[in-house]
Amino acid sequence: MKHTANIPIFVPHAGCPNTCIFCDQRTISGSVKLPVPSEVTAFCQNTLDSLDDGIQKAEIAFFGGSFTAIDREYMVALLEAVQSCRQHPKMSGIRLSTRPDAIDGEVLQLLKQYGVTAVELGVQSLDDHVLEKNLRGHSANDTFAASALIKEAELELGHQIMLGMHGDSAEGFRSTVRRSAAMRPDTVRIYPVVVLKNTALQNLWQQGIYQPPTLEEAVELGAWALRQYETAGVKVIRMGLHASAETEQNCVAGVYHPAFRELCESRVLLDAALEQLSECKAGEYTLKVAKGATSKMVGQHRVNILALEKAGYRVMVREDDSVDYMKVIIE
Repeated sequence: MKHTANIPIFVPHAGCPNTCIFCDQRTISGSVKLPVPSEVTAFCQNTLDSLDDGIQKAEIAFFGGSFTAIDREYMVALLEAVQSCRQHPKMSGIRLSTRPDAIDGEVLQLLKQYGVTAVELGVQSLDDHVLEKNLRGHSANDTFAASALIKEAELELGHQIMLGMHGDSAEGFRSTVRRSAAMRPDTVRIYPVVVLKNTALQNLWQQGIYQPPTLEEAVELGAWALRQYETAGVKVIRMGLHASAETEQNCVAGVYHPAFRELCESRVLLDAALEQLSECKAGEYTLKVAKGATSKMVGQHRVNILALEKAGYRVMVREDDSVDYMKVIIE
């Protein structure tokens, strides 16, 4: 089965007017310098030409900074650098990430002229108190306004949400998810906070002022958010930071798990199974799940099977093409 891919171009910290207390994009992206436009052209062309036959399309993605807030001449130079790729048979579009307060009608029209197809907003939270404590420098209203403009421009809208921010709570995170989902973004990324070396958040953590959620707490909230977005018809395209040696070496606290999404999906399936089985007598049952979802239903180290057994249900898991993603059918 063919799938799509990203061709990532990282512009670490570019355009950011300040440094958020949790942020070190150079560590997260593995980049230490801004890309040179001519190198971007060569990289994208070579990547497109060498894509595996199993990959149907690829999207050029500018990540790591606030793309629409960087120096306009440099921003345009980066966009011009990938124009020759737009006619490549495997090119599907151009994606970028930026700040909610760096979007207006003029810049959106410029992006469309250069073939940009998707804009992701670093929303992080929709609680102004939390945004202020994390030195984000924008408000929740900026997110609402930017989201509306992006949708009006008929570009794909993405939201990036953070779980476990300094000053936030479980209910605060749920409120952000509900309000984000109500804006009907096309895609969402959910990132649990990771405490990195040499950040202001590390200092707060060392002083005991900030305490990140445990893995169990993060999985519970992540699973809840995944259900909320999926129910709203919003595609969750990532959960957890991309695994990298740099992040692993510089992470001192927080939830940094290479299989965070799978843990959340596994929890969603367990909750779905328990909800349906609660109306059944204790006994043996077969759980039908989507194709490829057996390991998620079983859980790491068979944790879901053991939880079901503890509740009085002995189960077998069977895949069925007719079952939707994140759904469970009891037989």
